Parts: sequence; C-alpha cells; structure tokens
Amino acid sequence: SLTVLQALEDGLRRADADPSVKAVMICGDNGQFSAGADIRGLSAAKRQGSALGPVISLIESSRKPVVAAIEGFALGGGLEVALGCHYRIAHVKARMGLPEVTIGLLPAAEGTQRLPRLIGVPAALEMITTGRHIPAAEALKLGLVDEVVEENTVEAAIDLANKV
Repeated sequence: SLTVLQALEDGLRRADADPSVKAVMICGDNGQFSAGADIRGLSAAKRQGSALGPVISLIESSRKPVVAAIEGFALGGGLEVALGCHYRIAHVKARMGLPEVTIGLLPAAEGTQRLPRLIGVPAALEMITTGRHIPAAEALKLGLVDEVVEENTVEAAIDLANKV
C-alpha cells in the first residue's frame, strides 16, 4: 500500500540520517513479512509518486546494514523488498516467491535483476517463470536467505544486525 511504501521510505531515510542507528531491520506484523502488493493499488502508487522499485533501491543503497526478518510469506513485492536488503533471515515455515506470472505479470520492482544476482540465473528463471513458492530450507540452499531459524525471527535478525 502507499502507506507501507511511505513508511519504509521515511523510516530508512531517518535511520540513515541518525548517527545512533547502526543497522535497520525490516519485518512484517503478526508473523507475516509481506504477501506483496495489492494489485488494485499498483496504478495508484505510480500516479501519486510512490513506487516500490525506488524504495527498494533506497534500501539496497543504505549506508547501514539492512536485515529482512521473513516470517510467513515474502511474495511478489514482499520478496523484492527482502531482495533489496543486505541480509535475509527466514523462519523455517516461511515461503518465498514471485507469483506475478500466474496472473500474467512479470516482477516489476527489479526482482528479475536482483534474484538472478543472488541465486544464479537457472534457479531465478525457474522461480520467475513458474511463480512457485519455495520453502525457507530451499531458499537457504539457493542462497536466497542467509539463515533459517525455528524460533524468533525478529530477534535473530536483530542479533545478525548487531554482528554486522
């Protein structure tokens, strides 16, 4: 939603400007990272000047480490947000994917560029062209996430942020 995009952008800009902030952790609410954009809001976001791609580029270019704490689903734009982060930690039950192709769309927030850089072209092509959701264990094997945890994903992400 526009509210989430604006909150991500504002929060990251504040964190980057605050010398007391050493790292940033992005998580969802109630055990869910993000199931992606509401397709009904895609054109509204562009009309009002907010778009997911520039927000993800802002995350990626942050001078401070940004860690994604993935619980539940990271799909579509949600996975693209995680791809923009410098590190990703997933709960063992998390699932990730780019399902846009199942409704005739390609990932539009540079997921088609970031995913192959992270996991290689063959695995990325399979994910992008099938829309398949992959479990956390497979994401770890592919290099999509840096760590899989069974307990508190947010705490694990904070621990990682403190280490880096």
